[in-house]
Formats: sequence, C-alpha cells, structure tokens
Amino acid sequence: MPSVTILVDVQNIYYTSREAFGRNFDYNAFWRQVTAGRTVVKAIAYAIDRGDEKQRQFQNILRAIGFEVKLKPFIQRADGSAKGDWDVGITLDAIEYGQHSDVLVLASGDGDFGLLAETLITKYQTEVVVFGVENLTAQALINAASRFIAINETLLLP
Repeated sequence: MPSVTILVDVQNIYYTSREAFGRNFDYNAFWRQVTAGRTVVKAIAYAIDRGDEKQRQFQNILRAIGFEVKLKPFIQRADGSAKGDWDVGITLDAIEYGQHSDVLVLASGDGDFGLLAETLITKYQTEVVVFGVENLTAQALINAASRFIAINETLLLP
C-alpha cells in the first residue's frame, strides 16, 4: 500500500470552513478519505492552545481519530493583534516525514506552502495533495500541488 503523511493547519481549516460555509470541518470524514488504501507514516494536527475546555475536548477527538496534536500557545500582543503561526513547524515536519511517504496530504490554504509543495514534488518525488476551501486557498498553493481537493459538503459537519 502507498504511504501517506497527513498534516493539518487546524486554524486555517477552521476559519476558512467557517467563513465559506458557516460550518465546521469533519475530521473523521477527512481521515477516512485520505487514509483509504494507504499506510499512515505520520498524522499531525497543528493547533493553537488557548487553554479552554472545549478546545481540549476537540484536541482529544483529534487524538482519538489518529492525529498527533502539536500545540503552540496563543500570544496576544500589546497592540491587540495575535500570533499563533505553525508555518515553520509544518514545513519542517513535511520535509522530515514527506520524503519517506508516497503522498503528503496538507490541509491548508496558506500560499506560503507553495514552495514546500514544489520542493517535496521535485526533490523527493512525493505526491502533494492539498485540501482547502477553494476560494480561500492561495492560487500559488493550488498550482504547486500535485492535486488540489476542494473542501465541500462531504467534508463538513452538518
């Protein structure tokens, strides 16, 4: 069976799904789709830790599905802006695990990952499949991916 690494930019998927559809992403349906007929090398969900109970419950659901959950503290700046970016962590893990996988699935619409997709494809011959909300996913990422799969009704909770 082909091998797969699955990396999810939780904040990006949460906000884009909410903005486009007013609904939440269905991680169980996503897991079933991306793991069907594949051996999982690594599955990581990258999230921001605000320390609330509802968020902890969600993180436990992700773990029960099969994800390792990596957390970064939520940082509120003095000017009111917030920081909670996982781009470097996702990139490092994508290179580490992606080179040992036939397929790397990236759930994010962040255009910063276009160069990452190109590198995995050209340097390691890893197929890069990107899942994102179509009208909120950077064109650079869509173009760089081996395949882009638009999040639609089948990947949303009712």
